[in-house]
Amino acid sequence: MADAVAAPIAFSGNPLDRADNLRADPDALAGMMNWKARLLMLDGLMPSMDDGGRLAWGTLADAPEDAELVFLGLDRADGGEKACFAAVPPEGDARPRMANPQLWSLMTSLAPDQLALYGGARSLVDWHARHRFCAQCGGSTKVAKGGWQRTCTKCGTEHFPRTDPVTIMLVEYDGKLLLGRGLGWPEGRYSALAGFVEPGETIEEGVAREVLEEVGIVVRDVSYILSQPWPFPSQLMLGCMAYADDDAITLDETELAEAGWFTRDEVQAALEGRDDARIVAPPPHTIAHQLFRWWIAQ
Repeated sequence: MADAVAAPIAFSGNPLDRADNLRADPDALAGMMNWKARLLMLDGLMPSMDDGGRLAWGTLADAPEDAELVFLGLDRADGGEKACFAAVPPEGDARPRMANPQLWSLMTSLAPDQLALYGGARSLVDWHARHRFCAQCGGSTKVAKGGWQRTCTKCGTEHFPRTDPVTIMLVEYDGKLLLGRGLGWPEGRYSALAGFVEPGETIEEGVAREVLEEVGIVVRDVSYILSQPWPFPSQLMLGCMAYADDDAITLDETELAEAGWFTRDEVQAALEGRDDARIVAPPPHTIAHQLFRWWIAQ
C-alpha cells in the first residue's frame, strides 16, 4: 500500500505471539496457566482500563467462576514469557459497532497495539459466547485447542472461530469517486460501498456484484489495496479499487440513503474536515478513511 497511509491500520498489529504450537498441546498450555499468566479484564465484551488508559490485566484468579478461558497468546515483552487469556462472557454481541457508542470513544483512545489486542480478543470470546451448541446436532460444545476450536460433546464435530470477508471498494469514473451514505447514517456522512463476499465468489466478483446491486453500475479492473480486521463481530474488510465506464446511478434504496460522485478536492476537503467540505469523511480508524487517503495520494 502507498506510503501516504502513515497511520496504523486499526485493529492490526497484535503484539502477542499466537503460539499455535501451544494450542495443540494441552499439557504444555496447562503448564503456562500459572501465577504469571495474565487475564484480560473484560466487562462483558467491553474492556476495563488501567490508570494509564491501557488495557487492564489481572490473574487467572480473577476469572469468573466456571468461566471458559481462551488462550490469546504469549506476551514476550521485557524478555519474559507470560501466557495471556480472556474469559468467555455469558452472552455475545452480534450488533454493529454503531449500536454501542462507547466503542466509538474506545477506538479513538486506545493505542494501536492495545486496540489490536482487544479486537482479536473480542472477536474470539464473542464467537465462543454465541457458539455453545453444535450446528450439526444441537449438542453442547466445549473449548478445545486453547480456545481456537469448539468440539461437540455429542457428535464430535469441530467448530472454528469464523471470519467473514467483506469487500469495501472505491469506484472511480472520470477522476471522481463513487461514495454512498448508509441508511440511518448522519446527514453528510459518506463512505466507500461495501458488502459481504458470498459463497462461490472471488473478491473481484464480490466487488462487482455489490456495486451493481447498490448503485446499478458495472465495474472493471478490480484490484486489492489493503485489509483490516473489524471485530463487530468478526469481519475481514478487503479494501479494493475498481473503475466504471458510466456514471449513471440507480440507487437501491433498501441499501443506501444516497450515493454520488465526488472530486479529489471534495474528498480532500472531507479528510481535512474543512468547513466548506461537501461531505463528512469516515473516521481515521476505519479502512474507508485509509482508502480515501490512498486514492488522494495516487
